[in-house]
Amino acid sequence: MSVTLMWEARAAEGRGADLLAWARAQELSAPPLRRETFRAPGERVLVLTWWDAAYDADVPELPDPDAGLVSRPVHRWRFEPVEG
Repeated sequence: MSVTLMWEARAAEGRGADLLAWARAQELSAPPLRRETFRAPGERVLVLTWWDAAYDADVPELPDPDAGLVSRPVHRWRFEPVEG
């Protein structure tokens, strides 16, 4: 089985580069199978991590950044692959 974790945050005004740097610097307690980091207009940062684990497994997640770095709470979602 595998699970993909999505972590998405919107930076505080003018802090997009800071949030991106912060997200890229975060180390997880165990390495995922794969990790990708994205940015989008509106100073949003997205991190996807793939794990060889069950959907509800306890796997490492990125923490919440300091409140001054984001304009709203972090969004987190889990996804599982769909065959075919």
